[in-house]
Amino acid sequence: MPIHVGSRTLVLTHFDGAFGALDNRCPHQGGPLAEGSIEKGWLRCPWHGYDYNPLNGSPPEGFDDAPPCFATQTREDGVYVALPPEEDRVRTVSDVLVETMVNWGVTHVFGMVGHSNLGFADAMREAESRGELTYVGIRHEGAASFAASAYGKLTGRLAACFAIAGPGSTNLLTGLYDAKVDRAPVLAISGQVPSKVKGRGAFQDLDLESAFADVARYSATVQAGSDHAELMTLACKTALVQRDVSHLMLPDEVQMIESDESAGTPDGRVGDRHTAPSADVLAEAMKMITASKRPLFIVGAGSRFDMSPIVDLAERIGAPLVTTFKAKGQVGDDHPLGCGVLGRSGTPIASWFMNESDLLVVWGASFSNHTGIADYKPIIQVDYDPMALGRFHGVDLPVLGHVGVTAELMAAALPEDHEPVDCVAEVEERRRIWAEEKRSRAMDDRGRGVNSAAIFESLSAAIDDDAVIAVDVGNNTYSFGRYFETRNHSVLMSGYLGSIGFGLPAAMGAWAAVGGKRQVVAVAGDGGFGQYAMEFTTAVRYDMNITLILLVNDELGKISKEQRGVEYDVWQTGLTNPDFAEFARSCGGYGVTVRESAELDGAIGDALGHQGPAIVAVITDPLLV
Repeated sequence: MPIHVGSRTLVLTHFDGAFGALDNRCPHQGGPLAEGSIEKGWLRCPWHGYDYNPLNGSPPEGFDDAPPCFATQTREDGVYVALPPEEDRVRTVSDVLVETMVNWGVTHVFGMVGHSNLGFADAMREAESRGELTYVGIRHEGAASFAASAYGKLTGRLAACFAIAGPGSTNLLTGLYDAKVDRAPVLAISGQVPSKVKGRGAFQDLDLESAFADVARYSATVQAGSDHAELMTLACKTALVQRDVSHLMLPDEVQMIESDESAGTPDGRVGDRHTAPSADVLAEAMKMITASKRPLFIVGAGSRFDMSPIVDLAERIGAPLVTTFKAKGQVGDDHPLGCGVLGRSGTPIASWFMNESDLLVVWGASFSNHTGIADYKPIIQVDYDPMALGRFHGVDLPVLGHVGVTAELMAAALPEDHEPVDCVAEVEERRRIWAEEKRSRAMDDRGRGVNSAAIFESLSAAIDDDAVIAVDVGNNTYSFGRYFETRNHSVLMSGYLGSIGFGLPAAMGAWAAVGGKRQVVAVAGDGGFGQYAMEFTTAVRYDMNITLILLVNDELGKISKEQRGVEYDVWQTGLTNPDFAEFARSCGGYGVTVRESAELDGAIGDALGHQGPAIVAVITDPLLV
């Protein structure tokens, strides 16, 4: 039987009336001797049949490998084993890597510990014991990469995801692509099979270099002779500076090599990126803005961390403010010039003002076809990335510069006698019209479930003004874009990738980022939640204060809608679901089911008040979205 003493595992044997105590690892390939058997007087390794004396560990004649053996003594109260003192833990390559990523600001790692990443896992355990790192063990590696992506989107800082070789690492890819296309910094760490068997068809031996070549801006295998701190430094720097994915692969044996190497730091490695546009371009932009009678500001997710100077400038010139869907919440719907979301997930207010404008000033947006920015209007586009300027079509004035710096310079360049356009009353009137339409929709009832307008009216009223909201993909997302009223909320979504299943893992990443200081809410449909439903147990394990508003219609509603839209028969979009409220309770969380609009306020309020993970499962009408 196996016996665990401190960090050591022994196999305790009983043979011919005596007890033996051997190291549990077979010296051949590390097989667990306690899982073997004693046959014909020999303790046989269960992996490859190597034999050892069960009392003293000696091998048969002609062999010289043997597991360490320890003296035993039988007393009245048990069997005692004479063990040498445990050796002090040595500093390893993994420690160097972990200390370096901590120095670069990594405070959270989402992942799964396994046989090919144990050395790095132990280094993270040490860092966590020092209070430098928080590790969140997930149920599926895809949830780890989604959580890290959401963390980066919300904060602009670096989180890491962590997996074993082979399938553990390939499971990371979808969430990493989400980070890549939405420009979120993420560090991915993969265990790898031992170098000795790499490329020889070993168990879980995959060519991870090739598998990650497209998704990772920086990718490297850490070898025994590498400059380990420098590789981690380059990985962290690339992820942060390029707002992209970095990936390190760690062969199993390299993780445990003893090292006295110093950890890397970001000191002197990153410059100030608050770049200003050239004076000539700035002057031309001001000429266009001051000549405009109806300018409109369109704000993208690239402006998330620099909204204040953009809003100040809009107020100075009287420009209505609309956002892309990814940027929902960056301008509150309660702002006098706030017009909501533009495009397929948007409001008629935003589209009205785009149609009526004579100049579009676009800040940190990517011109997605889903946003529908009118290319026939005069356009000023401001972005720090030269490749983003005029990405899909030419614009009248591309402005290369940091959006916050550029907005401040434009405000300073406004003539003192500049008269702003007075659009506040017009914005208010368009809001009134849209509010009446939403109230009408909230009253719709076909007797087949709650409608989306009512759900998001209730949620808008219930949650904190600064809550973080992670939304999934599907009809629930489009309805959220149209109906939810933002104030100072932060909204996270799988933007360009549009990956179903994002909602709950993203909320986990947000929970890690805000540290209990802000309310965290997830919005998902039953199709999206079903992909990572067991991560609800992760939320329970770590006592994550997350409330999931789950829209349940027993189908992939958006796909059904698309099939109808192109006059196909609705086919294979149905779902078989559990009782989600009961599921939540069986996992150790809070769960409630809503079947009528009148139940929404109480159910959502109670779930938000619950300290821990909660699910509000709303039975919805798939046509009233």
